[in-house]
Amino acid sequence: MNTKVNLCGIELDNPVIPASGTFGFGYEFAELYDINELGTFSFKGTTKEARFGNPTPRIAECPNGMINAVGLQNPGVENVISRELPKLKECFHKPVMANVSGFSVEDYAYTCQRLDAQDQVGWLEVNVSCPNVHGGGMSFGTQPEAAAEVTRAVKAVTKKPVIIKLSPNVTDIVSIAKACEDAGADGISLINTMLGMRIDLRRKKPVIANTMGGYSGPGIFPVALRMVYQVSKAVSVPVIGMGGVSSAEDVIEMMLAGATAVEIGAANLVNPFASRDIVRQLPQTMNKYGIEKLTDIIGGAH
Repeated sequence: MNTKVNLCGIELDNPVIPASGTFGFGYEFAELYDINELGTFSFKGTTKEARFGNPTPRIAECPNGMINAVGLQNPGVENVISRELPKLKECFHKPVMANVSGFSVEDYAYTCQRLDAQDQVGWLEVNVSCPNVHGGGMSFGTQPEAAAEVTRAVKAVTKKPVIIKLSPNVTDIVSIAKACEDAGADGISLINTMLGMRIDLRRKKPVIANTMGGYSGPGIFPVALRMVYQVSKAVSVPVIGMGGVSSAEDVIEMMLAGATAVEIGAANLVNPFASRDIVRQLPQTMNKYGIEKLTDIIGGAH
């Protein structure tokens, strides 16, 4: 069984990638198992300045998933480079995916340029699904022009593959993905969390201090699969699929929809061994469905 895939010119042993925000900076999980079994992982969303994140409570449980509003808590790019990456180097010997967020185009460009210069970083996953403070609170990723502007700015200052991570909270995901591709994106990552909320019946108030948060988990898988299918048909760059993936079967379904690689998010928060277990289950699952090479099935359902 050949589980290898090629993501933007870099070969992965398998397509399984823990998603940003669910795997820290990797070394915490390295205490539990050898994280080199993974294809790679996307580290915690990093911004130019350190961020404390949103007020608590930040998590609400739901049937088939969870809502989080952590708010990009991270130590800032300079601390990631000086503290987190050296610790990671001791336990992870593959290129890592750097996940970047920003509150202005200049923020994105600065943070990406700093991370692009780090040997350990293989790809830049640019999260345009965060609120754009300078644009009146809308996400950069909800308008084709804004997503393209971030893409162009990042591409101008980096050499490594730039993968744009898109928000599902839009009416037309395809036009946004195409705008990013036209602006030079090397890949598209989708989907980020969907907007959701819960209300506490006793307090008669929202559970989450922020009122709303990102809904993730198995409940969003069909939506994610549909968007991966639509976008991979419309663009010629690789697509990374994610959203409710929790088994090797889900990985194969995502790849049939058009994903070259697949990220695992909320499942890591339920079971810290989830991504490792999916990697180990892949060969027998491939055997079950008569798949010799994973690269043969990418977009196979089109």
